[in-house]
Amino acid sequence: MGTPLESRPEQTQTVIDRLHEEYPDTTISLNFSNRLELLVAVVLSAQCTDERVNETTPELFEKYQTPEDYATADEEVLAEDIYGVTFHNNKAGYLKGIGELLVDEHDGDVPDTMDELTDLPGVGRKTANVVLQHGHDVVEGIVVDTHVQRLTRRLGITEAQRPEAIEKDLMEIIPEAEWQDFTHLMISHGRAVCTARNPDCADCELDDVCPSSRLDSDVDLASGEPWE
Repeated sequence: MGTPLESRPEQTQTVIDRLHEEYPDTTISLNFSNRLELLVAVVLSAQCTDERVNETTPELFEKYQTPEDYATADEEVLAEDIYGVTFHNNKAGYLKGIGELLVDEHDGDVPDTMDELTDLPGVGRKTANVVLQHGHDVVEGIVVDTHVQRLTRRLGITEAQRPEAIEKDLMEIIPEAEWQDFTHLMISHGRAVCTARNPDCADCELDDVCPSSRLDSDVDLASGEPWE
């Protein structure tokens, strides 16, 4: 399946170059004004759209402005305050736990290392990468969200299934200077063209370098299933 290993670096650079031209200003779409807000927004965005998170956070950030605010919050009230996002009850617990750890172990500051961030409740490597990149200007890895998973497999850049394995593959192929932008390019293209169910291959600038193109195949190579 996918692109021959020896061809992947060249193909991937072609993908990056073309998407830079198509989406020159792409960046993170979550709204935040400081590191705490960024951390909270990314936790809320798990299995939820950025649009829904951005609808929820203005009032949330007005009410909860410090780690202490989250640490001392009533968890049921906090869950009501984020009711619009998916799994709001679980995420309320995460936010309260994050507030407690930030107060108790980090002097109220959002940590700037992968290990410390992933020790926080509800924070995995993907969330930590976003906080490091956009909160601390530290690029330690590549953020692998659902768009990155879908597009890199369709493009044959990776055959890995799990996000951490996909990230490892990508870090071996993609120049480090492109690690941060790569995710935003994938997200922009995944939203605009290479959608989950009905990708617009006929209007895709990557059609000629994509082994999963619907113009050439009836099967989505990323899943092995016929195109819907």
